[in-house]
Amino acid sequence: MQIKLEDIAMNEDWKNFLKPLFFEPFFSTIKQNYIQALQNGKIIYPPAKLTFNAFNLTPLNELKLILLGQDPYHQPNQAMGLSFSVPSGVRVPPSLVNIYKELEADLGIKPSKNGDLSKWARQGVLLLNAILSVEANKAVSHQNFGWQEFTNAVIAHLSKEKQGLVFLLWGNFARSKKSLIDTSKHLVLEAAHPSPLARTGFLGCKHFSKSNEWLIKQGKTPIEWDLNA
Repeated sequence: MQIKLEDIAMNEDWKNFLKPLFFEPFFSTIKQNYIQALQNGKIIYPPAKLTFNAFNLTPLNELKLILLGQDPYHQPNQAMGLSFSVPSGVRVPPSLVNIYKELEADLGIKPSKNGDLSKWARQGVLLLNAILSVEANKAVSHQNFGWQEFTNAVIAHLSKEKQGLVFLLWGNFARSKKSLIDTSKHLVLEAAHPSPLARTGFLGCKHFSKSNEWLIKQGKTPIEWDLNA
């Protein structure tokens, strides 16, 4: 299936940076699977215009940190194309509640009542899910669409072409991506998944302060993590 760059709803800087990936066989597979699902009447989250929201909100030239998630939320009105994030007004999911708890313990920042993490994205935090779409009410249903080949290639390309990034790998799924990252030039921070089901290992990781300490050492502006400010 032929790919036309003008049909990909992604920021031009990112599109040019990732251009070779769009002509790999896996991207044609993704497009074919996505179109087939729509033709079969499936409801897909996030809405198509938000599929590449992580890239569209985070300026490539200001990229500092990659926070990797697994796949989008599969309930109505939750998925917005950013890992762990939900639109304003939607109940904050349990994993994000724990992220906010760690943020308070680490930096003294009071938990936000809002689950929209767009403010982080605009500062250079790429909130990237490994799988960029999901069928309604069916978690991880698009794991065989080809998305992981694409996002693995994105991670490897960023590791090769950029310098001094932070990669936050939370949970075994995210940690499996460590082999794609050159740890001699980037900081990789690992912890358990923030989901309450993971029980222990995330709270106390201090990844927010550690990330900012690294960025300052790299001569970069630290992330303003406070969503209330």
